[in-house]
Amino acid sequence: MRASSRACRFARSQLTRPQTPSARSYSVRVSQEDGPTSVSTVSDLLSIDRSLDVRVDGWIKNVRRSAAVRFLDISDGSCRAPLQAVVDKHVFNGLPGVGAQFGAAVSLKGTWTPRAKPETAQPGEPATFELSVKEMEILGDSNAASYPIQRKYATPESLRRIPHLRMRTPLNNNMLRIRSDVMGILSQFMEEQKFQQTHTPIVTTSDCEGAGETFRVEAGTPKDPFSKKPQYLTVSSQLHLEALAQALGNVWTLSPTFRAEKSDTSRHLSEFYMLEAELSFVDDMDEVMDFIQKLLGAVVGGLQQRSAWKELDDLRLHPKNPDEQQTVADLDSRDILQRRWNGLLHTARWPRITYTKAIELLQEKGAGFEFPPTWGKGLQSEHERYLAETIGYDQASNSYLPVFITHYPREIKAFYMRQSQANPTQGPVFDCFDLIVPGLGELAGGSMREHRHHFLLENLGPEHRSGEGVLDWYEDLRRWGCPPHGGFGIGFDRLLSYLTGVKSIRDTVPFPRLYGHMHP
Repeated sequence: MRASSRACRFARSQLTRPQTPSARSYSVRVSQEDGPTSVSTVSDLLSIDRSLDVRVDGWIKNVRRSAAVRFLDISDGSCRAPLQAVVDKHVFNGLPGVGAQFGAAVSLKGTWTPRAKPETAQPGEPATFELSVKEMEILGDSNAASYPIQRKYATPESLRRIPHLRMRTPLNNNMLRIRSDVMGILSQFMEEQKFQQTHTPIVTTSDCEGAGETFRVEAGTPKDPFSKKPQYLTVSSQLHLEALAQALGNVWTLSPTFRAEKSDTSRHLSEFYMLEAELSFVDDMDEVMDFIQKLLGAVVGGLQQRSAWKELDDLRLHPKNPDEQQTVADLDSRDILQRRWNGLLHTARWPRITYTKAIELLQEKGAGFEFPPTWGKGLQSEHERYLAETIGYDQASNSYLPVFITHYPREIKAFYMRQSQANPTQGPVFDCFDLIVPGLGELAGGSMREHRHHFLLENLGPEHRSGEGVLDWYEDLRRWGCPPHGGFGIGFDRLLSYLTGVKSIRDTVPFPRLYGHMHP
């Protein structure tokens, strides 16, 4: 009995003993004989300057041949630079199928070892390492002759025709990693600012902006519809964010939004991401604008420390061949980009002018506009471009300062905005703003929200007062405990275009959706 009890206790202890999960490597696995290491990607391995026995998984980006060996450029997507793998020609030629061609997924086992120094190397120059391959396996075949991605320059337009493959090219891969970095920086900043990240609906029954450019969602049959009310893909998370803000305080989201605009410009997409936030217990619109400036400054400050951004900047500074030179030529120049970043990092308040003053400045300029600037009408792209470049350029710091244009006429803005207490002689305005930047136009928009119920009803108009409207729930927010509050939305994809100098917003997203182009 005693032996049996000991056996049971031992069995129980084995079952309940906590197990430590093993660290997961991605594409690089270091031999345990070399001791613990944090190396898990090609990017990590390229920074190691000591010999290691490793296994590396990745894709072949180039094959070069010599009499005795083959030189492979291997990438795992973690960085722009590939590692060099050296494979004996007999190992290389003995691979099954079509062999190791450009684009193939492979697994390599060997030693990370110093490369022989060239005769031109300077004394004390650090050694460059490469992978000396002992074993090689094909994980996924690729026929280089039929592969749509080739080792030569391709125009952005041609790559957009194969969006499912274009992210394999160096620039598009770089952009996706920058996109990921910016999302991480935003999450960290908003958490530090005590904002709660939330999720809002994609399918809604309301058109937040009231422009009518919505995608309608239909399901079921005419006799048995999924919903009795019309359903749409959301154009903004704002209304739902306001409901969340009245429970959580300061809230934000980064969500997809949809506009059924038949626009075919480099600045428009039908599906795009919006960073939207609501600030509770705020009665001064300057606080909202100050917060946007702080947020965008934090994004730039964080991004310039990230390797993905440094790689893109290095491409601009040091293109290695004619293909890379053509790729750089497709981007905005580094000088332009430097002025943008200087402006976003500027510590003084960005310029702020009213819509009324903006119209006066445009009218003072006189001729030169296709659309005459008129009070009570929206600003056209040419108007925003002129204002951004004249008001926003700071010669002393060589900066493009973003410009806030405030207090637009009520007739051209959305119902949820707060009625201003001080109106110009031309007519009533809202406490609202747009943020414009050179070369792009509107980057962000925001307002104080109309928190007073009777004024909100006035903004909505009689058609929404029947008690059966789709915005009854939004009115409820004003009935019980609605404080002064404001919020904003920033076009995330436009922001990436502005920060990186990628001229078309279509090249900042993996699968661009726009009028006439919804595949795959």
